[in-house]
Amino acid sequence: MPAHSFEPIRGIFERFTIDSSLLENKLGDPTEREILVHIPPNTTGPLPCIIYLAPFTGTGFARANWRAFSETLPQRHERLVKNGDMLPCILVMPDTFTSLGGNQYIDSEILGKWGSWLRIDLVNELSKRFEISGFGLVGKSSGGYGAIVRGMLDSQWDAIACHSGDCGFELLYGLDMATTLTSIARFGDENNFLDHVKKASKLSKDDFHTLMILAMAASYSDGTLPVNKNCIFDDRKWAEWLASDPLTMIEQYQDLPPCWIDVGDSDEYNIHYGLRQLHERMTDFNIDHVWEEFPGTHSGIDHRLDLSLPWLAHKIQSASSSNS
Repeated sequence: MPAHSFEPIRGIFERFTIDSSLLENKLGDPTEREILVHIPPNTTGPLPCIIYLAPFTGTGFARANWRAFSETLPQRHERLVKNGDMLPCILVMPDTFTSLGGNQYIDSEILGKWGSWLRIDLVNELSKRFEISGFGLVGKSSGGYGAIVRGMLDSQWDAIACHSGDCGFELLYGLDMATTLTSIARFGDENNFLDHVKKASKLSKDDFHTLMILAMAASYSDGTLPVNKNCIFDDRKWAEWLASDPLTMIEQYQDLPPCWIDVGDSDEYNIHYGLRQLHERMTDFNIDHVWEEFPGTHSGIDHRLDLSLPWLAHKIQSASSSNS
């Protein structure tokens, strides 16, 4: 079994909240969000800032929680710095959870303008509180999607790292529409299903999966599925989803910061096929990026942070040096 880290945190934590009108939403979720920041011990001067974007059903500061036979993200950060593998950073773990289980870090009328919140409110607040040499993003799954999409759309980021980020929507979501319809049909419609989720004492695996697809509908469209009751696709609505697919976006947005992209070769959600295609298009466009496909699935891939975090810190610091 994996070794458990008993190492105490020797650096500092700072916790604060940001209340932002950008996060006004139709779910009734709070617009005030907690931010947890970790800084390793014995560090001074401007530091690279890495913002961790949580996956679906996760949130940033949960990564600071103790777990058996594992290490927290701050423990990982301090280990890498102590061993000389990584420059010390300002590691930011924000609460980005929603009542639908998470968000995709893009602007949504239903979920809130999470993309604008990241690049404006969070960056501005961090810049006021800390000496920062530059900003980067890292995330897995939905968080990895957020990192690559924000890298395409924003100018704030000096480097981004995408671990198994959502890509290739035809295979990732398109194949799941029939299963999702069948799950929702037990309750009549999407609204009744969501009522079930709110009242249930425990959610099944199917419930979680259906909720995830509905969260994607709230992110990419009007909150409803892009198929009718017979699973025939509505071309207009499905086009709205595909417009947010990194495979579609890369055709228009090619001015990215340095990118780290990796994925397991047996991803259960078929993301390795989408990211392979994205890697090929980025290569065609001569976009600076690191690409690695490793033996693994969509789960149990935190060890990949041992590679991406040092790379991110170095790229952010290099960007700062070249701009000074």
